[in-house]
Amino acid sequence: MKTLYIVRHAKSSWEYEGIEDIDRPLKKSGINAAYFISQLLQEKIERPDIFMSSSANRALHTAVIFTGVFKFPFANLKINKSLYSFKDGYLTKTIKALDDGYTSAIIFSHNHGINDFVNQFGDEYIENVPTCGVVGIQFNEEHWKDIKKGKTILKEFPKFYSI
Repeated sequence: MKTLYIVRHAKSSWEYEGIEDIDRPLKKSGINAAYFISQLLQEKIERPDIFMSSSANRALHTAVIFTGVFKFPFANLKINKSLYSFKDGYLTKTIKALDDGYTSAIIFSHNHGINDFVNQFGDEYIENVPTCGVVGIQFNEEHWKDIKKGKTILKEFPKFYSI
């Protein structure tokens, strides 16, 4: 059995001119939401075996906050440039390539692909995974490469709370 948690990066800032999209930072409200949701999640689930993030600043900053809250070694946080890709299937390919030694994983990525993934592989339709939203899906397969339709076991979105 495999368990996957997908986190859309927290709210990012558009106020900086002249910086590349990949370098956009989190807004203060995004930082606050990342701390709140990560602390909430840390009380509800066991620490995932692997933390993997897009190389984009906003996703990586979100991942660093979660990593700290879960007391996961920062040195073991994996940065995967393909999680920043806007090509179809990037998220599925990355997840299906995970080492089978990991029974659980948490992935920090972007809107493009997250909604498609959770609706293709989860059993509950989610119209939009908001910023700093987390969706958990459990799969019966033993190998990541074989994952098919799983069970949506968790949805935690900042809009569910007054933060």
